[in-house]
Amino acid sequence: MVAQEDVVAQAGSDDPEVGLRAVASLRALLAAVEELQVRHARELGWSWQQIAERLGVSKQAVHQMYGRGERRPHRRLR
Repeated sequence: MVAQEDVVAQAGSDDPEVGLRAVASLRALLAAVEELQVRHARELGWSWQQIAERLGVSKQAVHQMYGRGERRPHRRLR
């Protein structure tokens, strides 16, 4: 396993093989951290709009990316 500091250093490598592999690793790490923080914000009652503003994206984009699987209250049929 490569330490996170090493991955950051490798991202600046002159060797594209090493650099691109590091960028892919950082992208995966960032995606995992973002998902964790979005889920946590939702658990704390944050709106999709609040989360979207902090991430610099549209409400629709963040909801589309993370809204699946979220528990929603069931609507009663009349």
